[in-house]
Amino acid sequence: MLTYKIDVLETLKECGYNTTRLRKEQIIGESSIQLLRKGEMVGIKTLEKICNILDMQPGNIIKYVENEKK
Repeated sequence: MLTYKIDVLETLKECGYNTTRLRKEQIIGESSIQLLRKGEMVGIKTLEKICNILDMQPGNIIKYVENEKK
């Protein structure tokens, strides 16, 4: 399963993108913001926008963790 390496919303906030700005400028939708708050995965387009804002590669934001139930 995929998990976040960083607190995405906190990192965006440090770059000047708080949730109000993300909503107001329609950068990331409300449903994606809620998924990020819960630590759940967002879609690839949203991840692409986050990578662009933070100037990071997806591998700096998410990682694959082996699922224990097989």
